[in-house]
Amino acid sequence: MAEHPNAKLVRRGYEAFSAGDVATLSELLAEDAVQHMPGHNVFSGDHKGRAAILALYGELGSRSNGTLRVSLEEIYANDDRVITVYRSTGKRGDNHLDTRHALVFRIRDGKATDLLDVAADESTDDAFWA
Repeated sequence: MAEHPNAKLVRRGYEAFSAGDVATLSELLAEDAVQHMPGHNVFSGDHKGRAAILALYGELGSRSNGTLRVSLEEIYANDDRVITVYRSTGKRGDNHLDTRHALVFRIRDGKATDLLDVAADESTDDAFWA
């Protein structure tokens, strides 16, 4: 069975994120996209607009000294939604991150318009990003 086109789109986004490929990420995010981040840390809340989301991604890399990695574990897609499960790892000083998340994408016209991140353990993320 062939992979759903929206699954391919999101898989391409994960690859671009991992490579720091801002040009590809820009292509995949709608200009008015919103990313919702969980928890009670510097990244929590809504990041509205492509530029704000790209700035978020840059700051994630910066604050982790380039150690943040995401590994796509599962992907489920239909014509307007994609749900992924991924592992997030990184290091900040003596703090280590190793958590799982779900990321739910709403897709419209071949672009991500809404991204909802759900942490399996918000307190671990909060402590890491404190």
